Amino acid sequence: PENPFRNNASTGPLPSCTYQEDFKRYLLPAVYSLVFALGLPLNAAVILRMWRSRRPLTRSAIYMLNLALADLLYVSSLPLLIYNYGRGDYWPFGELACKLVRFQFYSNLHGSILFLTCISFQRYLGICYPLATWHKAGGRRSAWTVCGAVWAVVLLLCAPTFEFAATGVQRNRSVCYELSEPQRSAHYFPYGMALTCLGFALPFLALVACYCSMARILCRAGAAPGPAGAQRRKDKAVRMIAIVVAVFAVSFLPFHLSKTAYLLVRTLRGVPCPVRNLYAVVYKSTRPFASMNSVLDPILFYFTQPRFRRSTMTLLQRITTSRDRSAHR
Repeated sequence: PENPFRNNASTGPLPSCTYQEDFKRYLLPAVYSLVFALGLPLNAAVILRMWRSRRPLTRSAIYMLNLALADLLYVSSLPLLIYNYGRGDYWPFGELACKLVRFQFYSNLHGSILFLTCISFQRYLGICYPLATWHKAGGRRSAWTVCGAVWAVVLLLCAPTFEFAATGVQRNRSVCYELSEPQRSAHYFPYGMALTCLGFALPFLALVACYCSMARILCRAGAAPGPAGAQRRKDKAVRMIAIVVAVFAVSFLPFHLSKTAYLLVRTLRGVPCPVRNLYAVVYKSTRPFASMNSVLDPILFYFTQPRFRRSTMTLLQRITTSRDRSAHR
């Protein structure tokens, strides 16, 4: 909730504005429940599959493992949010839990963006520089080093969430602010914009550059038939591009665009209350869909890891056969 905010550090008091947020009681619990029901088993299956793998993990698989770990940590916090919004924005779990839940959301969001960028860059090197050996130096150890660096960057970027996220009282009930307390909106604004630029805009631009180069190479290669192995690599790259684009289109881009607009509106003086309420509704409507990446990310693993896809199909066939046998008894 981001209801009235009373003052701005640079412009003085702002008029009171109460937002109409009844939609959150229905939209957010429904979406979060769906993400929890699908994201928990899907990401657990990815982690278990990699853990039980007898073959060494590729660098892309290492990035996907870390991506699944980030998603699993996030979806484990969703029951608290489902209860909170189902009770009409009532937070009875205390301030520490509030800070942890908000931190988990943003660390998963930006961790997912960075790990998807790593996966895309790895595929870019394989497509655009297939014969080069310089990018293969270090092997799996270099991939784990990159993952450690990504986690360090995510912790550094999202650590201020513990400072800004807080509990408060509105309409005689305890609430958990996502961005900051209303009276600290002007102080949060520089951090919120820096988080968007460093944690989304820069990786997004790097990803677009990689995909443009990959698309040019793939289109050129598609003009003439090649070996079966090359065709499989091309198909794998195309699937990865399609899924990552879907993740950004559904989860990341709408959320960051609406968040940026909302940060501006909630900080500026003289914006009418209905306009502020409209931007708040748009932003908070995209927020639960930002968590959908926890469901879409395992799909990326499924479609880009043939061994996992084959083992999953085998498991499904065994389950179907077992059910058929039980039905004929």
